[in-house]
Order: sequence, then C-alpha cells, then structure tokens
Amino acid sequence: MTEAPAPDVTTTTGAPTAPAAATGAPATGTPPRGIRAAHTADTVTVYQAYGPHLGLPAARDGRFPPAWKRERMTWIKPSFLWMMYRCGWATKADQETVLAVEITREGFDAALARARLSHYAPHVHADRASWRRDLARSPVRAQWDPERDLHLNPLPYRSLQLGLSGPASRAYADTWTVAVRDVTPLAREIHALLRSGDPDAARALLPPQPPYPAPPLPHLDA
Repeated sequence: MTEAPAPDVTTTTGAPTAPAAATGAPATGTPPRGIRAAHTADTVTVYQAYGPHLGLPAARDGRFPPAWKRERMTWIKPSFLWMMYRCGWATKADQETVLAVEITREGFDAALARARLSHYAPHVHADRASWRRDLARSPVRAQWDPERDLHLNPLPYRSLQLGLSGPASRAYADTWTVAVRDVTPLAREIHALLRSGDPDAARALLPPQPPYPAPPLPHLDA
C-alpha cells in the first residue's frame, strides 16, 4: 500500500528551531518552499515506503511489480527525512520497506509542469471553482509540507511531495523509473544512532540533498 500524504498545512510554523549544525538543516536563508533532492544530470531520487510484499520485489527487480496498482494515486517525496517522518523510520504498518526510486529528470520535470496545488491558494488561483477544475484535469498534485530535522521536528520551510495518478502514475512505474534501491537498512542505522545518542554519526549518513534546479513554479506557489 502506498502511504497517504500527510494532512495539508498551509501556515508556516514560526516555532524556533535549533541551529543548522544541530538539526542537519540547510543554512539560514533557505527558501520557504523548495525542492531539495539527490540528483544527477539525468535523474532525481525520490522516496516511498511500502510493505515488504511490494517493496522487496521492487528493489530486487529494479521496477515495480505487477501487484503495484498503477491506477491508484501514489505520492513521491524527494526529502529523505520527510519520508522518515511519514513512515516512522520504517516502523509503521505497510511502510516497513523504504525505497529510493531513481527516476528520469525528464519525467520529474514533466510532473512538475503538470502539477496543481492540492489546496486552494487565493494568490495563485482566480477562484475556488477554477482551482477545482484545474485540479480535476491534472494527473499530478503538489503539496508543500514542513521539512523535518534529524529528530523529525518540523522546520520553518517546506519540501515538496507529488501525488501521481492515472497516466502520471503509470509513467512513473513503467517509464520514468531507472532504478529502485532498498534503503531500509540505512533508515534503521540512522535511527539506531539517534537512539543511542550519536546524532553526529547519524547526520553523516544522511543522503545529500542539494537544491534541485527546477524552473520557477508560480503555478505551485514557488
């Protein structure tokens, strides 16, 4: 089962956060909304979590198995720590297997271009009716959720998750996907180091996630 998106939160938290060195957060001056993701010249890595019956065959074969329901909406997350927040460090039911899915940048950029905000934003949409029509026509939904620090506390800036349905979901599974890796052992190792009181060692294992060079995304309020 694909994990559901977290509830949409449209107000950025103003709670104070620890310095970047203590949280694993980017330096100050981080844009309020941005895509930070492991990427190469041709690919970008996103994260998902599944039960072992889906996650293990996908990692073994490097592609999603026939049992993966291509007609359902699936949510992809470029942020590793947001995925850890969502799956509870691979402890939640049906989210015990964490996958790093490397997809083509061409596919990811196409999804960004077609995406529509999952919530109504008055400064983006003419009115609620036009937002609903736009959303109904698009197979991609975008949501900005508070990024998480190493201890999974919310940070005062947001990271992207994309919901893919219909043709976008099928393209993701069967065309865009280049490689699938099981990163559950990494998630558990980082979590174990945190629980043992060694955040520096845990932070050193985090996947690098530099800013992704997306074009301006005014239709996504970014």
